Amino acid sequence: MSSRGERVDLLLTDIGRLVTPPPGGNPRYGTEMSAVHEIEHAAIAIREGIIVLFGPESEVRQQLNGEGVEIAESVSAEGRLVVPGFVDPHTHLVHGGSREHELSLKRSGVPYLDILAQGGGILSTVRATRAASEQELLAKARKSLDIMLLNGVTTVEAKSGYGLSLEYELKQLRVAKQLDAEHPVDLVTTFMGAHAVPPEYKGRTDEYVELIVSSMLPEVSRQGLAECCDVFCEEGVFSVPQSRRILQEAARYGLRAKIHADEIVPLGGAELAGEIGAISAEHLLAASDQGLCSLAASGVIPVLLPGTSFNLGLKQHARAREMIDIHQLPVALSTDYNPGSCPTESLQLIMMLASLNLRMTPEEILTACTINAAAAIGRADAIGSIEARKRADVTILDAPNLAYLPYHFGINHTFGVIKSGSIVVWEGRLVEGEGRL
Repeated sequence: MSSRGERVDLLLTDIGRLVTPPPGGNPRYGTEMSAVHEIEHAAIAIREGIIVLFGPESEVRQQLNGEGVEIAESVSAEGRLVVPGFVDPHTHLVHGGSREHELSLKRSGVPYLDILAQGGGILSTVRATRAASEQELLAKARKSLDIMLLNGVTTVEAKSGYGLSLEYELKQLRVAKQLDAEHPVDLVTTFMGAHAVPPEYKGRTDEYVELIVSSMLPEVSRQGLAECCDVFCEEGVFSVPQSRRILQEAARYGLRAKIHADEIVPLGGAELAGEIGAISAEHLLAASDQGLCSLAASGVIPVLLPGTSFNLGLKQHARAREMIDIHQLPVALSTDYNPGSCPTESLQLIMMLASLNLRMTPEEILTACTINAAAAIGRADAIGSIEARKRADVTILDAPNLAYLPYHFGINHTFGVIKSGSIVVWEGRLVEGEGRL
C-alpha cells in the first residue's frame, strides 16, 4: 500500500457490508452488471482524497500496523451498508421557476409535446430562467445539489438548455461551473442549446441550428464551460439531420456527444447515437430494435430515466431487460431532475422505479448508479467503484443490504457521505467546515 511510516487521513471502520462493482475503469456490459463484490466487516483507508486500501477490517488493520502507518482519524460505520458514491448522469440542475401549474394538463391527458407546442413545457422554464439573475439560479441549484448530496450522490451532470440564446446559455453554464468550484458535489457540464426551439425562432428551426453551430458552440468552447453537447432529437423539436449537424460540429470543439433519443417517438435518435459514437443516449422509451443494436455496436451507454415515464403517467417504459439480457448494453440510471417531466432530486426513488417498472435487480441498479453512470459522463476511471487509487467517494446507507433500498421506498437511507476523502454528510445532515467529526 505505502512506504513505512506514511499517514492515512481517514479510516472508515465497522462496515457491516461493503458492496461495489468489481475493479476497473470501464462500464459493465449486460449480464456483467449483476456482478458485485461484497465484503463483510470491512474497512476503507483514505489518503489525500484517494482510497489506498480496503477489504476485511482485520486485514486492513494488520497491513496498516505492519507498515507503521499513522491513522489521523477513524470513524465507524456502525455496521451499515457502504457503497460507492452515487452518480447522477443526466440532470437539468440549473433553471428558474417551476411548473406545477402544468400538472392538471398532464393528468387530464394532454401530451407532453402538445404542452410544448402551446408555449408551455421547456419554453415556460426558458422564460423563468432568462428572467432570473445568476445569484437566484445559483441559490436554487445549490439547494437541489444539497438534496442530492444528502441522498448519497457525489457527482452530477448538469445540462444547460433553458436559455436558448448565447447570453442565457452561458449564464446557466457559468452557474454550474461556480457550483462545481464551491460545492462538495462534482459537476460535469453539458451544453444543450438544442433543448427546444426558442419562441423567436418558431418555424425557423434550421436558422436556430445555424446559430448554435456558428455562435453558441464556439463561445462555449472558448470559455471552457462544457465537456459534452446534448440535443433533444425528437419529433417537433430537432430532426436526426439537425441533431447530427450540431453534434458533429460540437465534436470539432472537443465536446462529447450525448443525445435525448427516442423519448416519445422512434425518430432514430438511438441509431444516430450509434452512428456518431455518442458517449450516451438518454431516455430511449421508444427506441427501435435497430436503434438498440446500433447502441450495442458502438458501445453507447443507455441512460434510462424511469422517473420521467412515471411522472408523465406513461404505460411505456424503457426496455431495460432487453438492453441488458439481449443487447448486452451497459445501462445507467439517472433522475432527469428538471422542473417539468421529472421534478425530483431523489436517485433513491429512481432505484425503486427501476426495480418496479424496469425489472432491474438490486445489483444491476447499483452498477447503473455507480460505475455505468460514471462512464456515461466520462468519469469511470476515477469514480464509480471502491478500489485502490480511485477517488474516495463513499456513501454509507442505513440499510442491511442492497435489496433493502428499492424494497423500503419513499425515504432517504443515507447516513453519511465521504466526498474526496472528506466527511460531508453524517447522521443524515450536512457537515460544515473541513469534514471532520
